Amino acid sequence: ELLNYFSFQVNTPTNSAFIQQRCKLSTDALPFLSHTFNDLYPYKLYKGKYLLLAADGSSFTFTRNPKDEESYFPPDGKTTNGYNQIHIIPLFELLSKRYTDCIVQPIRKKNEFQALCDLIDRHHYVPDQKPIFIADRGFHSFNVFAHAIEHNAYFLIRATDIKTQRLLGADYIFTEDGFDISINRILTRSQSKKKRQHPELSEQYKYICPEVKFDYITPSERSEYQLSLRVLRFKISENIYENIITNLPVDKFSMEEIKYLYNLRWNVETSFRELKHVIGAANFHSKTRKYIEMEIWARLILYNFCSIITGHVTIIQKGGKHIYQVNYSVAYKACHYFLSLHAGEDPPDVENLIGKNLLPIRRDRKYARQHRFRNPSSFTYRFK
Repeated sequence: ELLNYFSFQVNTPTNSAFIQQRCKLSTDALPFLSHTFNDLYPYKLYKGKYLLLAADGSSFTFTRNPKDEESYFPPDGKTTNGYNQIHIIPLFELLSKRYTDCIVQPIRKKNEFQALCDLIDRHHYVPDQKPIFIADRGFHSFNVFAHAIEHNAYFLIRATDIKTQRLLGADYIFTEDGFDISINRILTRSQSKKKRQHPELSEQYKYICPEVKFDYITPSERSEYQLSLRVLRFKISENIYENIITNLPVDKFSMEEIKYLYNLRWNVETSFRELKHVIGAANFHSKTRKYIEMEIWARLILYNFCSIITGHVTIIQKGGKHIYQVNYSVAYKACHYFLSLHAGEDPPDVENLIGKNLLPIRRDRKYARQHRFRNPSSFTYRFK
């Protein structure tokens, strides 16, 4: 790739020189560059006020290294040699289709609850914007709820039937019609009824055992924490229901609107596909976890650049029964090619190229998610 980029000139930097220069980079350099770049381009806001931020996780397999115990899995049914993985938990802005932040964890230290709490804490809050953090059922946690509430933010998180039942209480019976109810819960670390500050509200108390992390109950300052939540359950198909836990106000967000917002979350799932297989984040140049993290951030920046360019392309609808959208694979490859040009080389007409490569939107199509193990690909054996 170095030879290709420098047109096979004799003075092309060697691999060793490239690695030595990369080692001079601070680990904070690319995250800083990503945040600075994002700040130059305003995000699209829902209703002119709300910033829709979806959180989700995805794993990446890289070069096998048994010495890296935090990321190594020994041989099992998937592989006879073992493998190494890292796990990323990013925030993805759903309307602008850009990554705003990301936390990278070795797979053995994977903790999506804590990652989302950290992302909520370090989000850059703007007075005229109200973030809505949207996540799947793997992020359901009282600690996540509290972190969002403490920052005066909204959240919308899917929950399993079991967790919803525990939240409502064993006596609550699910109905076929679904429901949209508001509840209050008082969280405490003590099971002693004598220590309760509001004994008249005994049905609202929820005990949190010491092993479960919760950052807003401290013995010296606060022994209880009050939560006001909204719990929704609605039917999506025959005998299949979804449960949503949120703090969105009833008078501003109807059930139908909450369904729409949660459905938008799927954009972060498709972004992972484009990030891995179009931007190329599924294959790494590096073998060390520190530098792989740098590559992840570099691909996120590239993804955001491509998304900004693509978002400004005017799509001319062809008519007929389908609405057309950009072919993101072609669009991102065109943007990537544009960035790789040297000074003096004629750039292609990127916007018109993107505008001519469209795909029809076929709604209501469903495909089963494929779960398969993927071996890392060495760049030694890849040719363009």
